[in-house]
Amino acid sequence: MEQLEVDLGERSYPIHIGPGLLAEPSHFEQALRGRQVLIVTNSTVGPLYCEQLEATLAQVTFFNRARQEGEALEVDAVELPDGEAYKTVDHLDPIFTRLLERGFDRSATIVALGGGVVGDMAGFAAACYQRGIDFIQVPTTLLAQVDSSVGGKTGVNHRLGKNMIGAFHQPQAVVIDTDTLATLDERQFAAGLAEVIKYGVIGDADFFAWLEEYMGALVAREPAALATAIRRSCEAKAAIVAADEREGGQRALLNLGHTFGHAIETGIGYGRWLHGEAVATGTLMAADLARRLGELSDDEVHRIEALTVRAGLPTRAPADLSRERFLELMRVDKKAQGGKIRLVLPTTIGNAMVTAEYDPDALAATLDEHHALPARRGPRG
Repeated sequence: MEQLEVDLGERSYPIHIGPGLLAEPSHFEQALRGRQVLIVTNSTVGPLYCEQLEATLAQVTFFNRARQEGEALEVDAVELPDGEAYKTVDHLDPIFTRLLERGFDRSATIVALGGGVVGDMAGFAAACYQRGIDFIQVPTTLLAQVDSSVGGKTGVNHRLGKNMIGAFHQPQAVVIDTDTLATLDERQFAAGLAEVIKYGVIGDADFFAWLEEYMGALVAREPAALATAIRRSCEAKAAIVAADEREGGQRALLNLGHTFGHAIETGIGYGRWLHGEAVATGTLMAADLARRLGELSDDEVHRIEALTVRAGLPTRAPADLSRERFLELMRVDKKAQGGKIRLVLPTTIGNAMVTAEYDPDALAATLDEHHALPARRGPRG
């Protein structure tokens, strides 16, 4: 097992990474400040891992200082429908209803057991319930393990824009059991690789080169390669979050490909493409625009696309999403300011910038080229 730290002063928390951690009660015990626990999961992950997590939490003893005695935890679970289409305000209601029905107080903890959608919804519910209670992230998808479980971004979608309703609310701990990746389907696994590739593009050329060498091992889910990719991704995310918790500057770089990607997800309907698939195509669109602006070489664009293809990810946006619709959706983005679309653009592999100063004709050319062809995926490995 490895442990990293997200250094946020009083809000600092550990990231535990390793196999078999769902069976280790100590990581949960250290993060609990009360004896009431609500597990939030979904209809896919719940049947696989909820019973195991409940058994682990049954081993935890909470020390009641008022009574000077140990007490068993009060554990309950809520199962949500699976999919981005259900990441809405309405689907938060079962969480709040269960908390209220069971009389959970401000010392309660929500445990998010699932992928990015579960983590975002459970974290937002924790931020809102009685104006804020604790939560623990237990991510079970690669995308959640390397990205969304770390950093405290929580929220839900609106029909007009993705993740436009939410809050910054840091977890008490992130518990990454790498064994859960064994039950992840290939499409979901590839979606997680999009976020892994992102870290190399925005800030670590050596890591990008490592990914070029070991992508075959990652696609084959070799444990050593996976452990390295998850650790290095979490290290990169933790360092950026520690430096810029609320996305006032450097943290915006983590949104490489996301403005394009969110437009894809919103424009075609949530759930038709996975988030990582949209980010992968969005990253290639950002790279193409950077090349047109003279910031990125043809060779670097080719390297990014080649790695994306090997990960089994799409390289073109849906053909039915027009340039005009793209621009309309990109303007409804948290990074937009004063009506200007701000984009994260790579300047070399290993560096990126956030800018609203670019030739609009170049952006139009990128949008035209990348939605002109049917979406395609490359061979994995």
